[in-house]
Amino acid sequence: AGNWMLVSRLAPVAAGPVVAAPAPVAAPTAPEPTPAARPTIALMPKNKGDAYFVSCRLGAEEAAQEANVELLWDGPTQPDASKQNEVVEAWITRGVDAIAVSVENQAAISTVLRKARQRGIKVVTWDADSEKDARDYFINQATAEGIGQTLMDEAARVMGERGEFAIISASLTASNQNDWIKVIRARLAERYPNITLKTIEPSDDKRDLAFRKAQDILAAHPNVKLIMAIAAPAVPGAAEAVQQSGRADVKVIGLSLPNLCRTFIKDGVVDCIVLWNTVDLGYLTVLASKALVTGDLQPGATSLAAGRLGTLEVAGDEVLLGKPFVFNASNIDDFDF
Repeated sequence: AGNWMLVSRLAPVAAGPVVAAPAPVAAPTAPEPTPAARPTIALMPKNKGDAYFVSCRLGAEEAAQEANVELLWDGPTQPDASKQNEVVEAWITRGVDAIAVSVENQAAISTVLRKARQRGIKVVTWDADSEKDARDYFINQATAEGIGQTLMDEAARVMGERGEFAIISASLTASNQNDWIKVIRARLAERYPNITLKTIEPSDDKRDLAFRKAQDILAAHPNVKLIMAIAAPAVPGAAEAVQQSGRADVKVIGLSLPNLCRTFIKDGVVDCIVLWNTVDLGYLTVLASKALVTGDLQPGATSLAAGRLGTLEVAGDEVLLGKPFVFNASNIDDFDF
């Protein structure tokens, strides 16, 4: 059992006055520890019908069974910050042990999460964070370093570590995109001297614009061997352009969702996509929530035993899921989101 499981501790027996005894007396048998009540952990997605979150729920249910917790799963049927607040209020009234939320609107939900903490409820966020003082921990599914390094390493593998590539981003101002690009550039400089990044083009998170940008890249940079699209709709957009061009020598990789890219991966246009394993994200969120309730995860912790995921890093007030997951032709059909 990992340290997220409740460790029952025997209370020390109070010592009485020492008296002489004519013969040794057997020590009293310590009473069996009382098993703790099953903790109730309430998990909220942004949208409980969305395939991404349905897959997170599978992992959450697996962990709930493994760790013997009661799992509540509720939330809006479409992204709705006020509905998230209502559900949290109901959970506070019910007196659950832990609340874990994938936050739709940071400012909107943080007040009610603070209220939950004031009532003694443990609060974690997962997938998307609240204001920091509104929760105990954030379950962080991916770091900029993990995403950027994995993307660059996969690109280098596909390219045979030489040649030209281009990036299609969401926008030139998106902070997470710029963080990833900074890591991609650093990894490129550090490890791959024979690869050249020719251009970075924004797609405004739109598939049709990514399609046109990919066409432009192929025309302006005919020696490009790979297009790396780092926004979910940009991968199928770029793949469509490459497919229509008939350029079998050009491959696409990127950050996207399996359902958007499945046909292109099976056709061989997209080599792979990088994201995180959503089942594992749900699984970890439940185990970390239980560890908070039982005291196995406390401020200052640097690691967490996370069942089948092994020992994971805790960095400050974030539990890190670990390296991103690479989806390719061999595993794409294991996922539906």
